[in-house]
Amino acid sequence: MDQLSAMRAYRCIVEAGSVTRAAERLGTTHSSVSRQLRQLEEHLGVRLLNRNSRSLTPTEAGQRYYRDSVDILERVDAAGRRLGDAAAQPSGRLRLSLPHAVGALELAHWLPGFMQRYPRIELDLSCDDRIVDLVKGGFDMAIRISGPLADSSLVARELAVFERVLVAAPPYVARHGLPRVVEDLAGHRLLAYAGDGRGLTLSPQRGEDEEVAFDARLRLDSILSLHAAALAGLGIAAFTWPTVREELAAGRLLRVLPQHRAGRRHYFAIYPNARQLPPKVRALVEYLRAHYASAGAPPRA
Repeated sequence: MDQLSAMRAYRCIVEAGSVTRAAERLGTTHSSVSRQLRQLEEHLGVRLLNRNSRSLTPTEAGQRYYRDSVDILERVDAAGRRLGDAAAQPSGRLRLSLPHAVGALELAHWLPGFMQRYPRIELDLSCDDRIVDLVKGGFDMAIRISGPLADSSLVARELAVFERVLVAAPPYVARHGLPRVVEDLAGHRLLAYAGDGRGLTLSPQRGEDEEVAFDARLRLDSILSLHAAALAGLGIAAFTWPTVREELAAGRLLRVLPQHRAGRRHYFAIYPNARQLPPKVRALVEYLRAHYASAGAPPRA
């Protein structure tokens, strides 16, 4: 007896509600499916189905076996798809939604390498800080930066978790000085992203979080505008580490209170369906995971 084949026949019987309809779906004969069911019950030593003149219904043992069969068969099928995907070069148009911060400030660090590695993938990128409807918008995938993601009908794959750091431009520090302790922030100009609320939570390397309440001198609903305002020397702002690491390395921005972090942000890949994930989407997800893993963490004071 081919046990996997018998499992498939049994699953089909349960889902079709009869041996006849299962045989039609499987493209085989009634007698063949009946024989597989009989052999499977004999092999397992239990009755899987209650039979009467009108219907077939799973027994209690049959219900458990059906659930286990579905899990096993889907994993077997997924393993086969992965092998097929590995053998095939990912290709086709990939429509991607991503926030402005990634599109303008991080894209140059990973996009050239991805396009060189996967020359048959055509990218259609849309930058938008709003939460777009992937299905209605025709998107294959989205990148989102947020706190822990709420439950959703979409599939979320975490790419990375990064600290947010406080930064200021050298001209600002030259005029106003560099804060040495959290309390010094009260005398400084703080710039805020509108989506962050009206407070700033700082986490020291050791000890309890410190809630810092402030009224920002300037509030913006765009990370790009916030980034430009910080570079212009208008005040102190918080960004995820990948967003500002280039400016920090070049000295265009300076760390403020490097012994603290200003919370964390999760980078997620969002897509509609995990079971039928196209090779082009899987290639991008895995590439981004590797890219962000290599980004490291901000140095501690």
